[in-house]
Parts: sequence; structure tokens; C-alpha cells
Amino acid sequence: MNRPVRVLIADDQALLRAGFRLLIESVPDLTVAGEAVSGEQAVELALRLRPDVVLMDIRMPGTDGLEATRRICADPDAVGTRVLVLTTFDLDEYVYAALRGGASGFLLKDTLAADLLTALRVVAAGDAMLAPAVTRRLIREFAGRHEPHPGLARELAGVTPREREVLRLVARGLPNLVIAEHLGLSVATVKTHVRRLLAKLHAHDRAQMVVIAYETGVVTAGGNLPSAGRRLTGWDGGPEGDSPCGA
Repeated sequence: MNRPVRVLIADDQALLRAGFRLLIESVPDLTVAGEAVSGEQAVELALRLRPDVVLMDIRMPGTDGLEATRRICADPDAVGTRVLVLTTFDLDEYVYAALRGGASGFLLKDTLAADLLTALRVVAAGDAMLAPAVTRRLIREFAGRHEPHPGLARELAGVTPREREVLRLVARGLPNLVIAEHLGLSVATVKTHVRRLLAKLHAHDRAQMVVIAYETGVVTAGGNLPSAGRRLTGWDGGPEGDSPCGA
């Protein structure tokens, strides 16, 4: 992306909005497209301003950030806009609801400034990013409480056995290189499988693939989870690099 990443800040606290604006505009590759003080306004501005990323608070008056995220991600007019949820509330239910709603990232407000800027870039590039503090609980605890979603079974019908293996390893948080080594494939082949999975599952990114993997029962919580890096779906590297974000 040659032009600066355009960010819409959605937070009902003026002081926080001012702080985020100051931080975002302190670097040349990011800029603030607008500010919203409620979820309803966030939806309206996202559709009108078409920002690259919405930095979305969860608890706001009226329409909350989770509903606003769902509405933005479901609107075809906002297809180029991604949502990064930022909140003080470290609750697994929020993480899961945000990802189900289409969010591409979830960070806590105690995240370091440099990490927040990185997250905005990662999400704008079409990747996904989760705070390390919430990733393990999302996998080990909350996702395992959900029964497989019968409505998604039809989408899995078109997934090949090999793609299902790749999906299972993506949901475990493994990068493309590790998946390739585990399955005896080239990294390029793994990327092809991931791209096909994204299309077949109608997923925005790998974060949504993880949710679908749990909702369909392809993966269940528990067992030994391999350690794959700092983030579930946002290792260092761009979409074409050897990272789990990139197809």
C-alpha cells in the first residue's frame, strides 16, 4: 500500500481518541480518516469514508462495538474495510464474538504503542492479529464450549481431505513453513491450500478460518497445542512472506 493506511477511530472517550490520533499521526504510513463516538456512528462513517481499518472500542453507548463490527463486515460497501477491536475488557466472549462478527484483530488497551501501530499495518495488509494474552484462552477454553455449527457443514463439504488437514493446523496457530514441514509439502503449496480454504469457507482471513474450524468441529479445544510464535495469525511478515497471515 503506497498511500498511508487510513484509520477510523471509534471510541466514546474523547481523551482516548485524542491519544490514538496523536499516536497514529506520529508515523508517516498511517493517518486518521475520522473519529466516531458510538457504534452507530462508526458504521455510518465506515460506509461513508471507507477507511482501511476501524480501530473499534467494544463498550460504547447505543450500538456497541461488537454489533458495529458485525454490521461493517457484513456490508458489501465496506468490503475493503477491516476492523481491529481494542478494549480494556479481557474476556474470551468478546474475543470470540468479535471474530465471529468479522474482526481481523483483537488487542487490549494496555498494548504497547509500537505494537498497536504494527497491528494496524498488519490488519490493513489483509492479515489478522490477536493479542497473545487472549489467544491461548480462546483456543483452550472458550472455543471448546461451542457445539459444531450445523449451518457450516455444507461449506466443509467442498473441502478436500488435504485442505482439512491444513485447516486443522492453521487453527492450531501454525505458520505456513511449519505446516509445510509437517505435511511434507512446499510452502507455495500450503499457501495455495490456504487461499482455496479462504474462498471455500467465505472467510475474511485466517482469524475467521480459526473460528470456522472450531465451529464446525474440525478442531476442538484441549490437547497439546504447538507453540508457533507471538500471535495466532499475525507473525512478522507480509501476506507473501512465510507467515500464517499470508495465503
